[in-house]
Amino acid sequence: MLNFDDQINRINSSSLKWDNTKKRFGHDNLLPMWIADMDFKAPEPVLHAIQDRISHGIFGYTDVSTEAVDAILQWYETRHETTLQREWLTYSPSVVASLAIAVNAYSEPGDSCLIQTPVYPPFFDVVKNNDRELITNPLKLENDRYGIDFEDLEVKLAQKPKLMILCSPHNPVARVWSQEELLRILDLCLTYDVLLISDEIHADLVFSPNKHTMALQLDERYHDHIICCLSPSKTFNLAGLQASVVAIPNKRHRAAFNKYYSRFGLSQLNTLGMTAMATAYGQGADWLDELLTYLAENVRIVEQFIEEELPNVKLIKPEATYLLWLDFSSLELSDDELNQLLLSKGGIAMNAGTSFGSEGSGFMRLNIACPSAVVREGMERIKKAVTSLA
Repeated sequence: MLNFDDQINRINSSSLKWDNTKKRFGHDNLLPMWIADMDFKAPEPVLHAIQDRISHGIFGYTDVSTEAVDAILQWYETRHETTLQREWLTYSPSVVASLAIAVNAYSEPGDSCLIQTPVYPPFFDVVKNNDRELITNPLKLENDRYGIDFEDLEVKLAQKPKLMILCSPHNPVARVWSQEELLRILDLCLTYDVLLISDEIHADLVFSPNKHTMALQLDERYHDHIICCLSPSKTFNLAGLQASVVAIPNKRHRAAFNKYYSRFGLSQLNTLGMTAMATAYGQGADWLDELLTYLAENVRIVEQFIEEELPNVKLIKPEATYLLWLDFSSLELSDDELNQLLLSKGGIAMNAGTSFGSEGSGFMRLNIACPSAVVREGMERIKKAVTSLA
């Protein structure tokens, strides 16, 4: 199995994370702990499958095989106790692409779409860049844990947005929504006839004892109001291979999605992406279990370091994802001052909290999907920056 402690040199691999950091952040010698990919190799069976496919030497138009569909269905049945139907499935290069297609397929320019902030920046983009109106339902931070403001959510859904885009588990606040919370969301969507687009790309990256509930795991009466976006990309570090799944139970909604997808001449998935997806879902379970154990230890390292060395920084304890939400607000710096402090004094590149919406002011997002030694170095760099204020 993979040794997650191995530090693999990603420089000069066209990596956004490693080769684009200076251009993005404007500083030399930064430790990149920002964009959400992992510094770990994909599972060995995936690597072997890709190598075998390359050895075949012909890369013509490629359909999604029966074996791939079987692997997808089995994965969600086994890992998530959710029975997806074969005919529900359609495909796209990425979850973000699926969100953009959904916005266009199910709404018109000038219509409104709802998101819950702070949230993954492309949620804003797929709404605004497609000339839709943005409605936000800000999450509530109480007792160091985020929750949903359901009173505000009902007020906003009563305005009849065409779509609600749900991040489940949530990026960046790392909440795993409970079944009760999901049912309340779906009941409101039914009441106000709003389509729920559920982005579940982080579904596999959940820390025990938390348990992810898929939107399509719930009562069938909700199914006509759910579009579920899935992908192995975050789970198995395959984002660059461009393959994702969309589960759409309603036949009319599925046809609308596929019609809009085809308007741009899109059809088959990337050949190697399809190969990787099928193999990851078919043979990646043991690797994922080891990964989750390793990531949980990285979370513990950060928790302990903050407790012992950084009393002015607070960690919002993650229930899922490898993305930690750090609260620097007690430093009483502007967001620009905070960003520049960490870059210039600490030499560490993280995602600014305000990139997730105004509710992220005072926060930074830290990617810990890397060897533990790198996590420790990152924490030392944060300490160096913070202590420079004394």
